Amino acid sequence: MTKKNYIVRMPLFPIYSEAKALIDIWNGIPRSTVSGMIKAIVEQTGTPQNPVDWTDPDTWIPERLKGDYAKLAAEVWLQSGGTVNPRHTYGSYLFINAYELLTEDHAGLYRLSNKGQGFIDGHKNVIMEIDELEGIPQLLGILAPKTTAKRVDLLDEWSSFLDDNSKFNSASTFKDTLRRRMMNLIDRGFVSREGNIYTITEKGREYASGFSQVVNDPKQEVARVVSEFNNAQRKVLRDQLSIMNPYRFEHLAKELLEAMEYQDVEVTKASGDKGVDVIATAQFGITTVKEVVQVKRHQGNIGRTVLDQLRGVLPLHGAIRGTLITLGKFSKGCKKVAVFPGAAPISLIDGDKLIDLLIENKIGIKEQKEILIQVDEAYFADEEISES
Repeated sequence: MTKKNYIVRMPLFPIYSEAKALIDIWNGIPRSTVSGMIKAIVEQTGTPQNPVDWTDPDTWIPERLKGDYAKLAAEVWLQSGGTVNPRHTYGSYLFINAYELLTEDHAGLYRLSNKGQGFIDGHKNVIMEIDELEGIPQLLGILAPKTTAKRVDLLDEWSSFLDDNSKFNSASTFKDTLRRRMMNLIDRGFVSREGNIYTITEKGREYASGFSQVVNDPKQEVARVVSEFNNAQRKVLRDQLSIMNPYRFEHLAKELLEAMEYQDVEVTKASGDKGVDVIATAQFGITTVKEVVQVKRHQGNIGRTVLDQLRGVLPLHGAIRGTLITLGKFSKGCKKVAVFPGAAPISLIDGDKLIDLLIENKIGIKEQKEILIQVDEAYFADEEISES
């Protein structure tokens, strides 16, 4: 397959509102000062004894930076109204340079280019050109048929697109480029987010429709079909869990813990267990920790009372931590006290996380792999071997 005319270039893809703010602030500033400030901040790693609280620029800027770098960092923080943390400007810096939104003059000062002015003013042709180069219409095209999805539901198709349209080649980069572009789309109102669920908005659909060259890539179509099938199977798995015999459900939890390398996993007797369904031990370095698990097959919300009861019976089993597993979700109050200073920690596994773990550990599911072959065009692009 021939490479497209565009190459997705930016791994640290920024939010446009932040990039616009930085263009305005950096205009007229020596590029060397901007790059020097970024480098000086990156070098501030801190130590366990003296960590840096990057969430408080008012404190770390005067403590960690000096001279022009401190002055510029403070301007970024103050002139952006506290919306752009100088710690997180490297992605915008790369983006601004790559698309020449600011260019250096003969004195080495950043100057606003015509393209940069168009970007700030929101000129449609400028924004759409950059978006197309960075895969934004393709990402909206992947989300649109699903309407709502998690990032993991988009990853296969997005990875397939990047495989053909970028030089990125690692799973971690595929994931991070997807995450950053979704943040960009949320900021622009093209996508909404509730928890870990993303939904394309009408504004997003309208914007995506303005691109006529969204490539119909057979690999992406295969990835889309696979993703839809897997999503449907997740629903089937949830349905099966919801009608499962409660005792069998406890044994499923046992199998899951064993697959996750817990030791001495036992399902408790039906009575006298004080609400504990499974007991296991986990190895943390050289320390062995006993853990108790309670499973709830119903799909309602689990409140704090259930958590408090489980925490209260830990001493009866000689355990120092516990886990709640449910097909439903947990209330805010329950989440708030799950890890509380001075109290035994309780891990919370809701229905979505449970299904993720079952799939990851191949409990109750079968994997079926198909092999796609693709011609290695780089191989055939090599110069012909001359005859001796």
